[in-house]
Amino acid sequence: MAQGPDSSIRIGVLALQGAFIEHIQLLQRAAQIVSATPSLLHWTFHFLEVRTPAELASCDALIIPGGESTAISLVAQRSGMLEPLREVQRHPTWGTCAGLILLSESANKTKTGGQDLIGGLDVRVNRNHFGRQIESFQADLDLPFLAEDKSEEEASPRPFKAIFIRAPVVEKILPIVEGAHEAEARRDGTVIAPSREIAEEVKATDKQNAQVQPVEVMAVLPGRTATIKDALVKEKLDKEASDIVAVRQGNVFGTSFHPELTGDARIHAWWLKQVAEAVERRRGLAKA
Repeated sequence: MAQGPDSSIRIGVLALQGAFIEHIQLLQRAAQIVSATPSLLHWTFHFLEVRTPAELASCDALIIPGGESTAISLVAQRSGMLEPLREVQRHPTWGTCAGLILLSESANKTKTGGQDLIGGLDVRVNRNHFGRQIESFQADLDLPFLAEDKSEEEASPRPFKAIFIRAPVVEKILPIVEGAHEAEARRDGTVIAPSREIAEEVKATDKQNAQVQPVEVMAVLPGRTATIKDALVKEKLDKEASDIVAVRQGNVFGTSFHPELTGDARIHAWWLKQVAEAVERRRGLAKA
């Protein structure tokens, strides 16, 4: 991705299919929220819809929205976007729902030849984990990474009302060892992303991401055990049955749910701060 003027950060939203307009609207609101943050006063955020390799190359960060992951993959392949997307996966990138599927290194419940993955997150996702469209739901999530944005009156950040629509979950965090891809490829109904190497640009300008980072679990969805009366039993079962619904690996972030459909800009605001830190680090190291 290109490095623009020092005071400008260009954030693209992949606009091949899905909820890209909603992301841009919430990014604009998030930019207003973070505008008073002292460390961000010198930054100006610009948001754009991305449909071509040239538009992608002009961005400092990217969001891959929710939608139909197979459709996004096919359009990306036919429009010459698939390989450029794979080349930028080590820059700040966030995938929501379908975007998480595309950013995973492995995805199951997939027809052979039906979908290409971009890769970037060493996880296996289970597509449509919760069932069909009519089984979509909302759930309150505890997101500790939003703690810095809570008000002074709050002991912890208020729950985030997440929307799950034919959502995937992270079924497994893959070991970062030689042969992991080959093992995934032998699974029935599973597709894998092409083996990746860290771009030379990243090695030269961003030492923090110059090696493959471990996957961090950023959020889980407790098992839905509301009918259980015993609080201790319910807590134990919830913990054991939790589904991983948000992960981060280096600069790559993925969520199973759709923050862009909620009107709650807290995750977008948090992510803008992460992007600004990464861009500042990269540009500062490039000047050194």
